[in-house]
Amino acid sequence: MATSSSSRRREGPERVDARDKVRGATRYAADHVPAGVLHAALVPAPVGRGRIDAIDIAAAERVPGVRLVLTHANIGPLQGAGFLMGGGFGFQSLQPLASADVAYRGQYIVLVVADSLEAAREGAWRVSARITPAPVAATPESPGAQTIGQPAALPLPFLADKRLGDADAAFAQAPVRIDVTAQMPAQHQNPMELIATLALWDGDTLVVHEPTQNAESVRHGLARQLGLPPSAVRVMSPTIGGGFGQKNSLQSQTVLVAIAARRLGRPVKLVVPRALLFHNSSFRPRSVQRVRLGADRQGRVLAAIHETDQQTSRHDFFPSTGSDTTARLYDIRHFRSADRLIRTDVQTPGFMRGPHEHPSVFAFELAMDELATATGIDPVALRLLNDGTADPLTGKPYSSRHVGACLRRGADLIGWKRRSAAPRSMTLPDGTLVGLGVAIGAYKAASAPARAHVRLEASGRLQVSVGGHEMGQGMRTAIATSVARLTGAPVGAIEIRIGDTQVAPQHVTAGSWGTATALPAVEEACRRLMEDLRAKAGANGGGSLLDLLKASGQEVAEARSQTRAPGQPEQVFGRLDGGLPAAAGPVYPDFVAFSYAAHFIEVHVEPTTRRIRVARCASVIDCGRVISRRTARSQVEGGVVWGIGASLREISEVDPRHGGFLNADLAEYVIPVAADIGRIDVDFIDEPDPRLNPQGVKGLGEVVMVGVAAAVANAVFHATGRRVRHLPIRVEDLYEA
Repeated sequence: MATSSSSRRREGPERVDARDKVRGATRYAADHVPAGVLHAALVPAPVGRGRIDAIDIAAAERVPGVRLVLTHANIGPLQGAGFLMGGGFGFQSLQPLASADVAYRGQYIVLVVADSLEAAREGAWRVSARITPAPVAATPESPGAQTIGQPAALPLPFLADKRLGDADAAFAQAPVRIDVTAQMPAQHQNPMELIATLALWDGDTLVVHEPTQNAESVRHGLARQLGLPPSAVRVMSPTIGGGFGQKNSLQSQTVLVAIAARRLGRPVKLVVPRALLFHNSSFRPRSVQRVRLGADRQGRVLAAIHETDQQTSRHDFFPSTGSDTTARLYDIRHFRSADRLIRTDVQTPGFMRGPHEHPSVFAFELAMDELATATGIDPVALRLLNDGTADPLTGKPYSSRHVGACLRRGADLIGWKRRSAAPRSMTLPDGTLVGLGVAIGAYKAASAPARAHVRLEASGRLQVSVGGHEMGQGMRTAIATSVARLTGAPVGAIEIRIGDTQVAPQHVTAGSWGTATALPAVEEACRRLMEDLRAKAGANGGGSLLDLLKASGQEVAEARSQTRAPGQPEQVFGRLDGGLPAAAGPVYPDFVAFSYAAHFIEVHVEPTTRRIRVARCASVIDCGRVISRRTARSQVEGGVVWGIGASLREISEVDPRHGGFLNADLAEYVIPVAADIGRIDVDFIDEPDPRLNPQGVKGLGEVVMVGVAAAVANAVFHATGRRVRHLPIRVEDLYEA
């Protein structure tokens, strides 16, 4: 990968955790090995749906070293923690081992604990279960799958179908009409770090080490399940090896490990194998997106209709919200959405980077490209023509919107002027087909309440405690950079404490609101600290932060703060303290806020094999003020790679007969490797958005993926003349008939 010179300027200090990571000093959850630790292994259900008649654990219990075998028959009363999207704490409402029912293939039915991992696995292998199977609806097309309109399933105002003007009438009367149906597969996040739980009891207090984006949810969910006060549970997740939505709530195995540790009086550790994660953690659900655009012959979009059919589980409704974004991509005055949920026999789907925006914008930006072809208008010019300044749904102004600047700068970076309009008109000397494609992306600019605590010691250490989780995105670096800039303290003297329920309430870090949530609280606490020190130092005040501390006559100085999103009431801190999501946006009392991206893709298609390679990408992002250019650029590059994987590689293959996922490992779940990635140019508008927060920052981690897949598909059409309306795009899609 290469980056443009503009991307390399002003990158700021190196990552604060870089040296520890490259020398292996960073500790992850499964790296903790307390004295006397026992190991656990899981037994998955071999059927897609049914009821357990009997489980024979005698052979497992005879394995040397096996200490405990937990099943639904001997675990005792066990309630679920509730579904995160339904007011609970878990990735789904169903709790394995709570009953004899099997809801999906791979569901946990037994936990084996032993002195060694080998003994635990041997014991798990020796468990046998007799299960009466039931008919399985593994896919949305399966007999028995149930479709229900989202407003009927979830009668909540923010999930209602959107209606602006009369989209159906305007579409029917439009001179140019585009109708696109895009098929999106199920996909899995596959972070490098597996989900793991280490549970130990210190008297009546439960301590859990687990990689999670939502330590507070894990804490409160466990407290509910175990009948404990939340103060008796501490969850620690200071560093995560990738999350991408998979780790944003309480997992199914956590309470099982905690129960085992309490019964045995010893620490218990479980690392869930990747094959089981495919069946027992959230995933991107399969969906069908239909987009209809009506436009005049000059390319002005008059109407848009966006309908979504999205997979969910039998036991939970995972809502679809993609039209929240597509309704606002452009200045469209007639818009209608319709969302339908299809109940299937799977674990509950959930959030995966760009969760709804990636599939919905893929379909919408395919339709925009087809409109450009139908009207003979350049795809960049068409998008500029339909740019807007106010939110069509509410009439409120955008807090900031620099889509036009993203498109113009991206076009310059990729060399768009060299693009000839006709498909198959650009080739390399060896006959390789060349295609250039463009798409824009958007993602809500959200933020949540936070509490921060800063503590300055005479040794020079400045300790910062706040809610947040380091998933590799560089949150610690962003906080340290901001604190150093504000206080003058050296970055090396700043200690960032996040991901620990003992130091501050830990709101879920997701939805690109991490930086916009943590920084306002941290900077406010730092200002209060400096103001207090200056007041106490009086005439002697001056110099560095340590000079102020000395002049104030104190050995230690502390300050606290709490901040919330614009328009949020004071009561929102109750949700924060209770482990419940409390994010706001994109709609605020006086404005609507989004981050934006323009992605330009150049593909090379080998003329004989039709192998597709993304030779180059230019991505320009409007995410408000860029705090740490180094980590921001890394986020964009990673998001582009994600988009390329979603476009050309990734699909979770379903067994339509028996349920479950067939390619549940990194050997067959194909993701891009270095040889698949060409040059990535990254740039930022870097215009602060002070209406959202004093720091002027908007989200980045999600928007960087949104639109990439559409830009790839549009480039493939330009190279080959073939419109592919499903993902992933494979070589067989480009063969001549």
